[in-house]
Amino acid sequence: MQQRYVGNSGLRVSALALGTMSWARETDEQDASGLLRAFVDGGGTLIDTAASYAEGQAEAMLGAMLGDVVARSELVLSTKAGYSASGGRRSVDTSRNGLLSGLDASLARLGTDYVDLWLAQAWDPNVPLEETLSALEFAVRSGRARYVGVSNFNGWQTAKAAAVAGFPLVANQSEYSLLHRSPETELIPAIEDAGLGLMAWGPMGRGVLSGKYRGHIPADSRAAHDRLAGYVQPYLEDDASGVVEAVAMAAKGLGRTALDVSLSWLLSQHGVATAIVGARTPVQLKEILDSTLAPLPPEIAQALEDVSDPA
Repeated sequence: MQQRYVGNSGLRVSALALGTMSWARETDEQDASGLLRAFVDGGGTLIDTAASYAEGQAEAMLGAMLGDVVARSELVLSTKAGYSASGGRRSVDTSRNGLLSGLDASLARLGTDYVDLWLAQAWDPNVPLEETLSALEFAVRSGRARYVGVSNFNGWQTAKAAAVAGFPLVANQSEYSLLHRSPETELIPAIEDAGLGLMAWGPMGRGVLSGKYRGHIPADSRAAHDRLAGYVQPYLEDDASGVVEAVAMAAKGLGRTALDVSLSWLLSQHGVATAIVGARTPVQLKEILDSTLAPLPPEIAQALEDVSDPA
């Protein structure tokens, strides 16, 4: 798998990152272990998690595998703090205390002295940006994190954070796909101008671009799950179907899968450092790892951009 630099930094990561949002919930320990081993065997290095995933259980599950399923040295670990969703209630706290306490808890669950990349998971309007940034800087100075960045910041928030910080921010983790191209308007120009790299989550349109929802909702899919149906629903509307059909047509004409076409398009876009794939089962991951990830013919890429144009 191709290794790419994140923005203007020296941090190198695999073109695909393995996301762990489903771990300890939809993905049990046995499947998670298989996913991790298969991902590393396929050339992947970047594992993305967060303190908020399954209220820390995803990190704990990953930590239990380090040194057993894979060596810590084989991985680039990325985690996030400052956001929680417990008991159906969401809260953001990117205060210095909130972030650094969250980082220490993450390190304990992961069973490691440091993470390669640590991100403030959301913009907090109640906390001065300078305070949030001071926590990120301290994490680097104290050796708890090798690199730091932000997540789910929009364009002006990213630009302001990069301008205020007296140290390098290397990444912004945000949603981007053929079904969610709004980052192209403001976010990606801001990221590129500031020298950051984009870590794209939801690169498969939350699974919809794979084509598995064409005409029906599979019983084992996120859309059929009460807790996750709302996550997928925005991309099951009529205006998304034309994009899904275009991707399926392109895949058929190229002799590739819809997954391959969607990911290949995304990885060729400006500013994108890696695409975070949230495979829940080994079968799903195998299909992803079997993708060529080769650039699409220009005319195919243009046709997909025309049909998915947010305007």
